[in-house]
Amino acid sequence: MKKAELPVKTCAVCGLPFTWRKKWARCWDEVKYCSERCRRHRKGTAGG
Repeated sequence: MKKAELPVKTCAVCGLPFTWRKKWARCWDEVKYCSERCRRHRKGTAGG
C-alpha cells in the first residue's frame, strides 16, 4: 500500500490529520489522538 492510500483521521485534541501506522493495525478503530502528547493533554482541552 502506498503512503497516499493510507487511512487518515483527525486528532481529537489538536485537530490535525494523522495517518495510519503499523503499530495501530489491530486497534485503528480506537485510536483518537495523533501522539502521546495529545493523549496526555486530552482532559485539559476537553473541559475536564
